[in-house]
Amino acid sequence: MTRVARRLRNTPTDAEQSLWGHLRASRFEGAKFTRQFPIGGFIVDFACRSLRLAIELDGGQHAQSLTDANCTRIVEAHGYRVIRFWNNEVLGNIDGVLAAIAREIALARSVGT
Repeated sequence: MTRVARRLRNTPTDAEQSLWGHLRASRFEGAKFTRQFPIGGFIVDFACRSLRLAIELDGGQHAQSLTDANCTRIVEAHGYRVIRFWNNEVLGNIDGVLAAIAREIALARSVGT
């Protein structure tokens, strides 16, 4: 899994690269995110381990994917909350995506207190 995750980190999609520019180095809401993080046999696009939050970005190939539903179920079974965005949403409405992530971070922090 580590080799696959490393390869994915080295070849990000445009949407992943765009969102990572906002999430990296704990600069977004003070939450530390990591890219291409293995959880339960799957690799999620972004994860904040301390808040147990996973972010998945989906392209057109993910429409009605049973694999995505299975991934979400397994990652959630490992204690993570999974939120998903379409690639075109990230590329066309980054402010809306960041607002949704900020809400999830606030919710995770309020639950953890």
